Amino acid sequence: MGFFSAAREARRDEKELGIGVWRRANDRFSRGLDRFHQVIEGIQDDDLYNALVMMANHLAELQDRVRAVCTSAQAQSPSDDSDIPHRYNAVHRALSKAANDLAMTAQSAAMARLDGERWGYASAGLENVARRADTVGSGVAAAEAALAEAFANNS
Repeated sequence: MGFFSAAREARRDEKELGIGVWRRANDRFSRGLDRFHQVIEGIQDDDLYNALVMMANHLAELQDRVRAVCTSAQAQSPSDDSDIPHRYNAVHRALSKAANDLAMTAQSAAMARLDGERWGYASAGLENVARRADTVGSGVAAAEAALAEAFANNS
């Protein structure tokens, strides 16, 4: 990405997400997703690599949903500092939990990779990664539901 494209993207992010809690929630999820992708780079075992790439693709699809929640929350209750708008506390909590679960999913993927490289198998580790990835999806769905509820109560 070039200098000007990065500047345009930063301005767009600031316009859509602000500079407060919603921007940080979106960025935290993005960092967790980046970490997951870093873990799978360079895996030699094709089966392990393919399984983790499928999970990475599933997790990457959640990024647009997280951004949509953060963008909507910013539009409904703008934030330019670290104070979480009271009515949107459940939204922020669900987003934070989803990002934390994503970080734990990346950690589980790293452990599956280590087991696969060391012992030549990683199926048990993959089950754990898949279970954690499902938890991330549930967290994003919870954030969407909390946003809908906050919006309904705000109207």
